[in-house]
Order: sequence, then C-alpha cells, then structure tokens
Amino acid sequence: MVGAGDVITLTAMQFYARHGADAGERALGQRFEVDVELHADLAAAGASDRLEDAIDYRAVYHLVAELFETPCLLLEAVAERIAAGILAGFAVREVVVRVRKPSVPIGGVLAHAQVEIWRVA
Repeated sequence: MVGAGDVITLTAMQFYARHGADAGERALGQRFEVDVELHADLAAAGASDRLEDAIDYRAVYHLVAELFETPCLLLEAVAERIAAGILAGFAVREVVVRVRKPSVPIGGVLAHAQVEIWRVA
C-alpha cells in the first residue's frame, strides 16, 4: 500500500499548564512536553509539493496548544483529548501522542513521567 509507513512527527512541543492530581501542581503549574506522530498517506503532498495536499504542522501545533490549556488530573486525559482532536481535524489514519511531565511529586528522582497513547481513526 502506498504511504503505509508515512509519518509526520512533531517532537518536544513545550507548554505550560496546571495538570496534575496534586493540588500544588495545579496551583503552581509547570512545563510539559508533547510529541505527536501523525500516520497518514503523504504521497500526494510528496508528489505535488503543494501545501493544499499536506498536513499543516502549524495547525496541528496550535490545536495541541489549545487543547493543552484546560487542566486535567491525569496525563492520560490530556493525551486522549489531543489524539481525539487530531483525528477529528486532520486527514490522519493513526496518531501517537506522548505527554511528558518533568516534575512529578513522587518522593524520588526521575527525568520525567510519560504517557503514550496510540489511536486509530
């Protein structure tokens, strides 16, 4: 199948938000990182070199930024909201969303907590 393995990846988008189960996290907020993988047939855009045939990266970024603003208790809920918005708004077969939270109040040291979901249109 043509375009079966085509992927657009937006990596390490950074947003400030107030997500978290802990009241302190919601009060102070923090920086989060988001990656999205857009699985779509990119053959038409590759052949035509026309923006009309492509997925607009800027529009994807702005949608993610907008959806990220509303606080959630769980990273899973944030990721689900982003995946649903991308699938509804763009010609994408599948989407992978990763949300990373660098500061997690767990009483120990770690680089970040991450949730990854994969959804199909």
